[in-house]
Amino acid sequence: MGNFLQSLSKTIHLSLALAIILFLGLFFSNGGFEYDRLFWSWLFRYIHVVVGIMWIGLLWYFNFVQIPSMSKIPDEQKPAIGKVIAPTALFWFRWSALATIVTGLLVSYLNGYAHEALALGIGSGGGRNTAIGIGMWLGLIMAFNVWFVIWPNQKRALGIVDCDPELKAKSAKTAMIFSRTNTVLSLPMLLSMVAAQNLY
Repeated sequence: MGNFLQSLSKTIHLSLALAIILFLGLFFSNGGFEYDRLFWSWLFRYIHVVVGIMWIGLLWYFNFVQIPSMSKIPDEQKPAIGKVIAPTALFWFRWSALATIVTGLLVSYLNGYAHEALALGIGSGGGRNTAIGIGMWLGLIMAFNVWFVIWPNQKRALGIVDCDPELKAKSAKTAMIFSRTNTVLSLPMLLSMVAAQNLY
């Protein structure tokens, strides 16, 4: 089993297989499910939560682990972060952000509250639509920051795109500031999402 778990691919496949077995167990013990709007809403919500965990987990990894640790890493070891770890983490970071937004919008559409939520509940009584709408808009702002501010600046800061040293330093600072901005927005975003599901 130890050798099996040394492979990330095999580990993910095992996790997926266990999830499918669990789903089938729930499916058959319940007498089956209809493949209706409720089922698809559940499926996209599940995917939304999975990719959202990856997105916010990586955001917090950058802000709680990588950025604070960089000053403690000897200069000769820093290229391992900048050339290997950070580009890979940023790949999963930006694509999980996009997947979180797409699946979240699909869930809101399938459940019939996309328009009301994006309008922040104005004209539809507020409450749940306002709460989920705030979370949706914060998520959209954060995803915009990832794709159109953090990623372009990180490409320069990491040397993926050539630029002069002054722009490289400025880009690193900009990417860090917007990553911290997303960290600031993450708790209010999560609060409004959870509040919409549990307080209304």
